[in-house]
Amino acid sequence: MDTNFKQLVYEIARQIPLGRVSTYGAIAKAIGFPNHSRHVGNAMGGCPKDVPAHRVVAACGVLRVHEFQKKIEAEGIIVTDMKIRNFKHIFWDPLVEIQLP
Repeated sequence: MDTNFKQLVYEIARQIPLGRVSTYGAIAKAIGFPNHSRHVGNAMGGCPKDVPAHRVVAACGVLRVHEFQKKIEAEGIIVTDMKIRNFKHIFWDPLVEIQLP
């Protein structure tokens, strides 16, 4: 995977506020690769420690990494059966929330 792609993914993920979540697909769209959500997931798998990977979830608010549930819940987000409750309310869409260069 291209290093520039990963850096763009990490840049977006770092901007997700505490208590909010985004999706692999939303990040892929924001960096100009709308059909590459799986690549975003792969990039998040080896991301630096300063990237809040636990705030990036699958479509419709489904957690894919069990270990992230405690981190998400520590931020006040309620998770039931690996799905974020009130997902639409806490979803952070980078295309709406930030202006990319």
